[in-house]
Amino acid sequence: MQKLIAALALSGAAGLVAPSAPAPKAAPRQALADLKEGASNPFPDGWDPAGLADLGTPATLAWFRAAEIKHSRVAMAATVGWIINEAGITFDGDIASGVSFASLGKGVQAWENVPDAGKLQILLAAGAIETASEFQSPHYMKGGKLGSIPGPFGLRLWDPVGLMGGLSEEVKANKRQMELNNGRLAMIGAASMFAASYVDGSVPALPDSW
Repeated sequence: MQKLIAALALSGAAGLVAPSAPAPKAAPRQALADLKEGASNPFPDGWDPAGLADLGTPATLAWFRAAEIKHSRVAMAATVGWIINEAGITFDGDIASGVSFASLGKGVQAWENVPDAGKLQILLAAGAIETASEFQSPHYMKGGKLGSIPGPFGLRLWDPVGLMGGLSEEVKANKRQMELNNGRLAMIGAASMFAASYVDGSVPALPDSW
């Protein structure tokens, strides 16, 4: 009986003791900060409202960054090509037998008028470039800079003619940052052109013919 009374007393006393403070939550992984390149004004700490940078592992984040760079480069080429095409500047000659470049038209209509064989060749070329980017060593998901190291047959996807070879790492990093910023703007621009082509008035700054 004495043991039971002592146990009850101890349990009651325990209820008077302030609970221990909860263990502090682990500081959020500074994924974007650790990535360094890509965070610039007006979002110096990175812009990631959906928290995608915290998904997966650092290798996953490197894959996200590689996808962003690839999309940026495609968007920059597309934006320049779209503007040139809208200005009426085309290649001389035919894209296929009896089909001239000038006859393709403008904007999305130009793509629709490309012969199927031509579309297939374009897609195969894009696939070959994408495949080549996966052969660089070290891989971009294992610490390598996307396109900074020659791939098969000496193909270098970033700086294809080697103009950056003599620059310092700091200057190279600055130029890569510039490429990202320009590419992000180009993605917005290319998306705007497509929107204006399909939805009249969706982009007030662009004519509906785009």
